[in-house]
Amino acid sequence: MTASFLRFLNKKAFGLLVLAALLAGCSTTALTPGANSRPESEENLFAASPANIASLTEVVQRNPNDPQTYNMRGSVLGLAGRHDEALSDFNKAVSLDAQYAQAYANRALVYRQMNNLDLALADYNQAVTIDPGYSGAYLGRGIVYRQSKQAVPALQDFNKAIAIRPDTAEAYYNRGLLYQGQRQHQFAIDDFSTAVGLASQQAEPFIARGLSYIAVGDFKSAVSDFDEAVQLEPQSLQAWTSRGLAHERLGDKEKAAGSYARAMNIRQDYDPARSGFARVGGKSGQTYQTF
Repeated sequence: MTASFLRFLNKKAFGLLVLAALLAGCSTTALTPGANSRPESEENLFAASPANIASLTEVVQRNPNDPQTYNMRGSVLGLAGRHDEALSDFNKAVSLDAQYAQAYANRALVYRQMNNLDLALADYNQAVTIDPGYSGAYLGRGIVYRQSKQAVPALQDFNKAIAIRPDTAEAYYNRGLLYQGQRQHQFAIDDFSTAVGLASQQAEPFIARGLSYIAVGDFKSAVSDFDEAVQLEPQSLQAWTSRGLAHERLGDKEKAAGSYARAMNIRQDYDPARSGFARVGGKSGQTYQTF
């Protein structure tokens, strides 16, 4: 449950401002935490369902002095966006076991979702103090440092997480985002490529790598990545709008308009797609080739 919760939250690592910056012709990528258009997986929807939470509540009631039961329910409540209840469960877990590293790390994840970065950092610090080999806590703390624009400690934590668990796609993905934010796009591309290899069914590394390909002028590779992304996440605003931008830079206005139109079908008022559609001469009501 803890690993699943980490994956869920780390997928939210970059938001729509990435696209806004690129569409404005900026060579940098502004990576900020934000909303993702990706629908929740069936696993996450089930985990956060009222029925599952009710079942976990029964387990808690049968085991009122077991910190693990509170940690499990808190993780699911976090998935459901019920942050205050999740914090209450994690508080109870650490009150029952002050050395429970996972509960501190999971509470930090909720604080991070609530943008309480100082509290998140304190909990991650506690988690790695208790368990110096806890790769997920280094990863989470690295994300907090990156969001706080502290690049050096962020890089150190991502490196540590990878050293402990070199098979963790999220660590490479987040380190790639750090490199991308520093315009070190080749390093970013290398890390996103590793993340793709480890998590080939996730759209986020393809989208992020595509954005770095755009930044270095490799628009064909960018299109290839966005093609993969839209197959994996057909409702992704980022993927369709970025694909439109890549085709626009290639001079293929037809496919650019088609991609921007697909993004606008997902959200009609999405300005980056609307602006791109207008730039390539798109006309409302007209059908465009997408592939």
